Amino acid sequence: MSETENEHEAKMARPRMASGALFFDAQGRVMLLEPTYKDYRDIPGGYVEVGESPLQACVREVREELGIEPEIGRLLVVDWAPSPAEGDKLLYLFDGGVLSERLQAEIVLQASEIKSYAFHPVDEVDDLTIPRLARRVRAAVSARHDGSVAYLEHGQLP
Repeated sequence: MSETENEHEAKMARPRMASGALFFDAQGRVMLLEPTYKDYRDIPGGYVEVGESPLQACVREVREELGIEPEIGRLLVVDWAPSPAEGDKLLYLFDGGVLSERLQAEIVLQASEIKSYAFHPVDEVDDLTIPRLARRVRAAVSARHDGSVAYLEHGQLP
């Protein structure tokens, strides 16, 4: 590789990617998990592994964290969320749809990572999680309602 190619390679972004699902109950409330390792609520999901698509990661993370394999729907949000500690991140949020009572009864939480889950009205999300995730969840709910996909930066429309 030439020096110019090395310089170009060094400048290329290598963001971490994470993927999650937004699930609802029949009343339109959104599912939030209580992780064992965070002091705020989160959505089901996690980092994308090498060779895995964001959708595949979402399906895997839901299976690992909740023990169920519901059909995961369309992409709702892509959020560019750089972190001083971890570097650039691209976060994908997919539509998990409405979880039937049958599927809810089949949930088996990954005890090492998840204490509990509950469904919450969207207008309570700000009080339960960090601001950038709350903004991402609200944008995803709007995109789901509008049939659109939202592009965000730091959880906000640019």
